[in-house]
Amino acid sequence: MTIEVFAVLKDYFDKEFQLLSSAKNISELKQQLVLQNPEAKNVLELCRFAVHDEFVDQNFTINPNDSISVIPPSSGG
Repeated sequence: MTIEVFAVLKDYFDKEFQLLSSAKNISELKQQLVLQNPEAKNVLELCRFAVHDEFVDQNFTINPNDSISVIPPSSGG
């Protein structure tokens, strides 16, 4: 699957990367991302996930060919 991260997550991961994952849903994927970079745990807990540009919940079933965006909360000015 293709993972794309935004904002502060680019400090912890490449902006876009391929991930071979056995995760069945977003919750499991988040756990794998934390294992890949434990320092990102606090940010990942606050993130929203989108599959093919549609926001999904933690129980959403993912597939190996999905394109997943990980979007942290942001504030602007």
